Amino acid sequence: MQIRNSSERWGAVSQLLHWAIVVLIGWLAWLGLTMVDMPPTPAKVNAYALHKSLGLPLLALVAVRVAWRLYAGAPRPVPGTPSWQARVASATHAALYLLLFAIPISGWVFNSASGYPLQWFKQFNLPAIAGRSEGLADLAIQVHEYGFWLLLLLVLMHAGAAFHHHLFHGDDTLRRMLPALRRAGRDDQTTEH
Repeated sequence: MQIRNSSERWGAVSQLLHWAIVVLIGWLAWLGLTMVDMPPTPAKVNAYALHKSLGLPLLALVAVRVAWRLYAGAPRPVPGTPSWQARVASATHAALYLLLFAIPISGWVFNSASGYPLQWFKQFNLPAIAGRSEGLADLAIQVHEYGFWLLLLLVLMHAGAAFHHHLFHGDDTLRRMLPALRRAGRDDQTTEH
């Protein structure tokens, strides 16, 4: 098992962080979209509390992911990838990381500026990162909500590009983030030598 990234593929740590973030974003998105339409009951309060509690591990995982990428590097673009596609992919990754920081932080700012306590899984309260301010709360919730929709768009583009490369170009763009899916021909060649 390859722990660090190589020039050809993502290592196990990057893959684990990538997919953990994907699952957490999916859970947060589902929770965020369903909780707003819930009737005002204790279940709604608990859903909001869970959403906030899950946002903090997302922020931590993204910070670890960025630190690991700076340490371990990233694979080169798949051979044959046009330079414009590599530039778009790099810009998309940068925008994804920016949003993955901005969305949870804006949620924390909204929570603080609204005067709500931020409790982590009912264990302890985190400090406010902004003073009470209706204007700041309004701005923060807009960043949080519009940032989510922009993130969703970029994630769909990111996944769509990976599947396009897999299905129509037959290259390793998708495979190198999936540990179980390696091209049989390459594995067979390595075992012959």
